[in-house]
Amino acid sequence: MESNSALSEIIEGVLADVNNRLVPISILEKQLDQAPVLRDAYSALNKKELSLIAEVKRSSPSKGALATISNPVELANSYQAGGAEIISILTEERRFKGSISDLVSVKSAVSIPVLRKDFIVTEFQVYESRIIGSDLMLLIVAGLSKSKLRDYFQLATGLGMQVLVEVHDMSEVESALEIDSKIIGVNCRNLKTLEIDKTVFDLILPRLPENVLKVAESGISTRDEVEKIESLGANAILVGETLVKSGNPVHTIKELLNR
Repeated sequence: MESNSALSEIIEGVLADVNNRLVPISILEKQLDQAPVLRDAYSALNKKELSLIAEVKRSSPSKGALATISNPVELANSYQAGGAEIISILTEERRFKGSISDLVSVKSAVSIPVLRKDFIVTEFQVYESRIIGSDLMLLIVAGLSKSKLRDYFQLATGLGMQVLVEVHDMSEVESALEIDSKIIGVNCRNLKTLEIDKTVFDLILPRLPENVLKVAESGISTRDEVEKIESLGANAILVGETLVKSGNPVHTIKELLNR
């Protein structure tokens, strides 16, 4: 990983923040008994029609502030009402202005699965994800060594969570398939430069195996784009910026999905 890339800078901050929350794994293991019941994210995405993962997103490294979300529960409820199958909650604090409390409050308010969207780079965060009620957890291939990717994937699934494994190129796809990923997210945003390149969808989506659920991530804002992505074989789209800026997320979801 390039030391000056946006991804490595974000991970550096994440590690510093994790350090402030760190407790022994033995304590986390005891807390698992009180963890919220899990919902089936795989089934939520495994439908004939295209599914939508709607994101609670205040800010991003590429665009800065996107929306003032003072009430994430209200936003998540509108996402559910609009027909979203999963709510994605950013829990990274520095660049995305997210928080763990956002996820905890949304999980208890909605009846659909929630995705913890963060840069999971430690074993601690995997346990933490389960304890706070994440049904689905993100692992970014570009941010992990092969051994850590495998270990965290196995730990997460062992704890009952499902994992969205994010890729940006075909070599990362190989790593994702080697660990038997069931849900693969194709992100067209380069995490080193933060630039969007939608040809990544054309390149990767049609080449993913039939038995894998395929999620298209980043830069999706119009019905035409959604149709194109669906024609490439995607089972789901993940949309954040377009929804938080729309002013009427229920209408925007229905528009994007043509429902």
